[in-house]
Amino acid sequence: MSGYGQFCSIARAHEVLGGRWTLLIVREILCGSRRFNDIRRGIPRISRTMLSERLQELVAVGVLTRTDGQHGPEYDLSESGLELADLIRAMGAWGQRWLPRHAAGEDLDAQPLLVDMARRVRADALPPEPIVLRFEIEGERQPRFMLLKASEVSLCTQNPGFPEALCIRAPLAALVAWWRGDIGFAQAQRMGLSVEGPKALVRAFPDWFDRYLFAGIEPAA
Repeated sequence: MSGYGQFCSIARAHEVLGGRWTLLIVREILCGSRRFNDIRRGIPRISRTMLSERLQELVAVGVLTRTDGQHGPEYDLSESGLELADLIRAMGAWGQRWLPRHAAGEDLDAQPLLVDMARRVRADALPPEPIVLRFEIEGERQPRFMLLKASEVSLCTQNPGFPEALCIRAPLAALVAWWRGDIGFAQAQRMGLSVEGPKALVRAFPDWFDRYLFAGIEPAA
């Protein structure tokens, strides 16, 4: 495929990084994903073929390194890839500040939201005993489960065998709007978000998480 034909470093960088999904793959690795399936959990709409191609391209240009781990190939950011962190953060801040945020009208998936919630759990704020959160999201056929332990947080399609301490029921838009910082928790509850279980745990639930990385950025006037 022909390039832009320009000497400009912006054009040359865009040829490498401007493909669909590419920067989201870098985002996932910046957030700690290392294996193919872990990366794909955060980007569920990418096909396996496309993800494989994009990973190969990023390795070829030196953004990623690939090693053979115990459970298969693992990817990490090279020095060149780590320098993209500032670009990713700048794009996130710009999008949070300048793009309209109307969760109810957006085409959203539950999986990336729950993945982000799982990796931003505050271990020091959790109850001492392992618990499971049950998520029942409107429009989703199956509930999702989040295991919370001080030493482990994981997403599951079935209860992994611990008590279901809380059940979170919500339209996806309400959960997204709260997580993204568009609205407060009380307003999300007015949109249909409910947390059911022992009162002390219900009150504590919002404090178990550090919300979305850019939740504190206010929209532009």
